[in-house]
Amino acid sequence: MEERGPSVDSVYLPIRDARKCIHERVNIFAAVSSIGAEKKSRGTDYVVSLKIMDQSYMEPGISVNFFAEDMTKLPHVRSIGDIISLQNVEVRIHRGDVYCVHNKKFSAFALFQGKTSGLIHYQKSAKYHATNHDDEFLSQIRTWLLDNPPKAVGKDVPLLLRRIKLDLAFDLVCKVLHVSETSKGDWMLFVWDGTDTPPAKLQFDLELQGERPCSLHVEELPLTIEVLCTFPRVGSVLRVFASKSFKVITHLHGGNQWVKLCNMICGLHDGMWNGMLQPSSEVLLLSDEDWIAREHLKTYDRRLATALENYPMTSFPAPSHITVLDYDYKPYTTLIQSLRHSEVTHKCMCIVRVVAAYPWQAKDLRSPVTGHYRVRFTVEDPTARIHAYICGEDGVKFFKGYPTTEVLTSKMDKLLGITDTDGQAGSDDGVRNPPWVWCCLKSYYLDENNPRGSRRYRIFSTTLVSGVTANYLSQHKIQ
Repeated sequence: MEERGPSVDSVYLPIRDARKCIHERVNIFAAVSSIGAEKKSRGTDYVVSLKIMDQSYMEPGISVNFFAEDMTKLPHVRSIGDIISLQNVEVRIHRGDVYCVHNKKFSAFALFQGKTSGLIHYQKSAKYHATNHDDEFLSQIRTWLLDNPPKAVGKDVPLLLRRIKLDLAFDLVCKVLHVSETSKGDWMLFVWDGTDTPPAKLQFDLELQGERPCSLHVEELPLTIEVLCTFPRVGSVLRVFASKSFKVITHLHGGNQWVKLCNMICGLHDGMWNGMLQPSSEVLLLSDEDWIAREHLKTYDRRLATALENYPMTSFPAPSHITVLDYDYKPYTTLIQSLRHSEVTHKCMCIVRVVAAYPWQAKDLRSPVTGHYRVRFTVEDPTARIHAYICGEDGVKFFKGYPTTEVLTSKMDKLLGITDTDGQAGSDDGVRNPPWVWCCLKSYYLDENNPRGSRRYRIFSTTLVSGVTANYLSQHKIQ
């Protein structure tokens, strides 16, 4: 029998009624509530599974499986909540579960944006034919979606970046800001949810900082200023590794797409958090209107509305008072703000923690030739990590003159978070948790032909004190 496409008067069935038509072909107009990863079938086809819902059959909806010999012929849904028109899909049942199959020989589909009022599809298959009822169904579903957006994240609220733990599998709703490819051919996602990752306890050998300084970033090469300028000024950007098997990631280039990363784990690289998608993980595209995405943005907006917006979330009630500043460079900035600053040379005041120093032992802080201080600190906040140098008179100011080796050791121990009294804190077994401290930074460059590429940082107008000082926040009348 010759296979015929639907006529312009074909009837679209509600999902509730379509589910009763086992082994029959039906037409459905519905909203996409979940997007699976594209993968290779056991044969030569590519396959992807979507879940759809409508007024008659809401979440979790019904699955629709698509097959195509070419991956480009699969539906590429831009966002949860978009609308799909299905024609001639077959209803099947397996072990009591009802689902639909889009057959590449006779089925058809078209995709429409869910948030706009436009009537033009953004993708359609070759066999798709518009019907006289498309406009009516689009209008009805969009109206219904205003009060019933798909909650693809489910009932369990995923973790925030501020709550992540080492090797704990979890789900994360976040915005993908940038996507790059590693030298091994994998993906690296740069994701953000408006919160700060917790400061990791540090466990690397301070004695090796001269031979192998701790990394400043997880990615192989530093990001360009163009990419950095797209990152928010507050909130950690987590680097997430994913294999090329996650085909949906190809739709995330350009950034600004909300997603749900399911069953992800986190690890540490030189004390910096990074995420990893496992073979069992999923990447689900979400609408900007998803309720958790909206909650993240509301929380971020509330954070920006406070005077403590640039404070690391884990520094409350206030940073440590083991440093005092001679000058107040308001507003306080995060390191990412400084890195993307329009002027290469500038001054700023930040809240950071010192994760490493070279040299780090008191007896080596001054040059044996000139007697001048020369120390390279590695400092970080929730947004970035940089090297910052102490030299000359800035060193005299920082260390408060030329104290004894015993006093210098005490100061450096406090700054680096060293609590071990047996002198083994710099060994492989030493675990440190440096305090958050205030510091003034100024940037400069070494090559006038490449100022941004040769930019360096110095710590100045900052003094490292012993013991607890008067409340710095009160001194500077910080509200």
